[in-house]
Amino acid sequence: MDSLTQIVLGGAVAAAIAPAGHRRAALLAGAALGTLPDLDGLLMLPFTRDPVTLMTVHRSFSHSLLVLPLLGWLVWWLFLRYGRGRVVQSPRRWFWAIELALVTHPLLDAFTVYGTQLWWPFHPHPAMWSSMFIIDPAYTLWLLLACVVAWFARARPLAQRALVAGLALGSAYLGWSLLAKQLVEREAARSLAAMGLADAPRFSVPMPFNTLLWRVVAMTPGGYVIGERSLVADRGPMRFHGHASNVQALAQVRELPAVRRLAWFNRGFMRAQVVDGELVLSDLRMGLEPQYNFNFVVARQRGAGWEELPPRQVEAAYRAPVARGQLGDALARMWWRIWRQPADDAAIIGMDASGAQRTSP
Repeated sequence: MDSLTQIVLGGAVAAAIAPAGHRRAALLAGAALGTLPDLDGLLMLPFTRDPVTLMTVHRSFSHSLLVLPLLGWLVWWLFLRYGRGRVVQSPRRWFWAIELALVTHPLLDAFTVYGTQLWWPFHPHPAMWSSMFIIDPAYTLWLLLACVVAWFARARPLAQRALVAGLALGSAYLGWSLLAKQLVEREAARSLAAMGLADAPRFSVPMPFNTLLWRVVAMTPGGYVIGERSLVADRGPMRFHGHASNVQALAQVRELPAVRRLAWFNRGFMRAQVVDGELVLSDLRMGLEPQYNFNFVVARQRGAGWEELPPRQVEAAYRAPVARGQLGDALARMWWRIWRQPADDAAIIGMDASGAQRTSP
C-alpha cells in the first residue's frame, strides 16, 4: 500500500496497544515502524541498478514474516536494555506495539497485486491476494481520522475508542474487498468457461481507488483477455476483449535469468512485444491496457533468435506530460463505468482455447 496508509496503520496499531499515557509517542513510533519495511529499495541501490532485481527484491527480506518479528524483538530489547523511558515502564505492551506495527505492514501489502514475499528467504510465489488497489481512500481515511483524534485526545478514553473504531472499520473494509473479489471471480469463471478458457491462468484486481469496479485478466495460448466487472451496475456475463502477445518470442527467451525472475515474480502474467528489434516484457498486473507500469527490455533480435541484453526499464507512456490528460480521461471513464453497464447488445470478444480471437453474443 502507499506510504501514508502504512504510516497511519502503524501509528494506529501501536497507539492502540501502548499505555494511554504514551499515546503520542506510540503514534510516532508506530508511524516510523510502519514505514521501515519500505526502505528496502534504498538499501539495494548501492549494490545494483538492475531494474528487474530492484523490482523483485522490493517487498522481500524487509517484508518477511520470518524476519520482521526478530527485528521487532531486537528493537524492543535495545530500548529495554539501554533505555530509561517508556519501554522500560511498560515492556509487555511496547513489545506488542512494536511487533504488530511492523508485521501489519507486509500483511496489508499482501492484499495488493504487486506481490509480497512473506516467507523470504524461501521462494514460493510472492503473495498477491489482490483485493485492494495500492491507494484506496476508503481504507486509509478511517485510520487517518483515528490517528488525528488520538493525537489531540492523548490519554482520554476518546482516543482509544477512536483507534479501535478506525482499526475495526479498516479491517471490515479489507473483509469486504475479499468478498467483492469472490463475487467477481465467480462471474469471471462462468464467462471464461463459456469461452473454453475454464483452466486459463487468471487474476482479478480492483481498479484504482475503489473496490466496486474490477479488472480480470486471463492468459491464452496466443495472448490474454481482459474483462471488467462493476459490482454496482453489471448484470449477466462478463465481456472479455482479446489482446495479442508475442508468445513465441517469450518462449524463446524464457531461460534468460531476467525472464525467469520476472516469470516467478508475476506468475507469468506478462505481455511480450517487439519494439524496434527489442523484446519488451510488460507486467499485466499493474496498469491499464495498453499502458502498463513495469516494462523491461530483456533481449535484442539476432537473426532468427534473441541476444540477451542487460535489463532496461521503459517508462510507461502515461507518465509523459502529453499523456497526463489521457490518464485523467481514463479515471473519468472508470468512474462512469462503476455506475453504468455497457449496452446489452455489446459483443463479448475473446480468444478461444487455441488463442484465436472470436466473438460471441
